[in-house]
Amino acid sequence: MERPLLGEPLGLDLLNTTWNDRGVRADLLTDTAGMRIWLEQNNLDLPVTAAARSALVTAREAIRAHTLASDAESGPTREELNTVLAWGRHRPALGPSGPETVAEVAEPDRRAGWLAAVNYLELLAADPSRVRRCAHPECVLYFHDTSPKRSRRWCSMATCGNRAKAARHYARSKD
Repeated sequence: MERPLLGEPLGLDLLNTTWNDRGVRADLLTDTAGMRIWLEQNNLDLPVTAAARSALVTAREAIRAHTLASDAESGPTREELNTVLAWGRHRPALGPSGPETVAEVAEPDRRAGWLAAVNYLELLAADPSRVRRCAHPECVLYFHDTSPKRSRRWCSMATCGNRAKAARHYARSKD
């Protein structure tokens, strides 16, 4: 199973574990084998268990609900995300090289989902307008727009951007 759009920040990469493949919804996290792939792709050495997969899916759906909400400032989507964020905390500590922050998650199976939710929150804190959904109507992928003019529209110019250009060309040629 080849997953599109790798390399996005952790919170968005978790969202992108579901995608459309020729009109059919694909989901990398249907089993622990897919979870293992996602963890490896994100350089996370964490437990691969059914409970960890379930927590990861819960985190993904909380992030997804927040991205799709028309009013993300209130309501159940905020509470879903806050529930996932409550799984852990950052604690200041003095390490060998000086001050550092230590992530603490009470249940190890929830760590991956918590890390993704925290990363998503960091993206929102930095600049929520840079968290974008691909402009192609059939695409469900999200990306972090790092373009200087904040003008990126497609998850990938080679796929969705090209499809949109081809559709416009086809429409013009029919006229």
